[in-house]
Amino acid sequence: MPVHLVKLAVGCESVKQLKLWVAERMQTAKKRGLPLHHIHITRMTPKRTDELLAGGSLYWVIRGEIAAREKIIAIEPFRDRDGIGRCRVVMKPKVIAVAPRPMRPFQGWRYFTEDAAPPDLGKATAASVAAMPEPMRRELRDLGLL
Repeated sequence: MPVHLVKLAVGCESVKQLKLWVAERMQTAKKRGLPLHHIHITRMTPKRTDELLAGGSLYWVIRGEIAAREKIIAIEPFRDRDGIGRCRVVMKPKVIAVAPRPMRPFQGWRYFTEDAAPPDLGKATAASVAAMPEPMRRELRDLGLL
């Protein structure tokens, strides 16, 4: 059974903004002739690599909610210029909106089992939820209507 990572999207205000960031990185990669993968670099290497690569995703926490995910396709440990160990989490560059779920701030990442992961939003639902003003969406979620 796959496991997933949950990580804070620091500085990101919405799923729409995350999609724009990924699109910008893909344009840059295309111009440089690099593979079209979204890469996130972390300090530590996940220990449960086999389970992550068995269908896991990186779930992004945006403004206190798990709001989106990207499918993980590789985990690449490496050393930076200063000799410090780092890890590239390589993902498909497709941001998928998920049913919002509150999540308190934390450092690093957390593992998430398949049964605990929030479901993906359908295209119609994702578009309508994304079009809502952020305060209204949060209030509807708090009321249990979203």
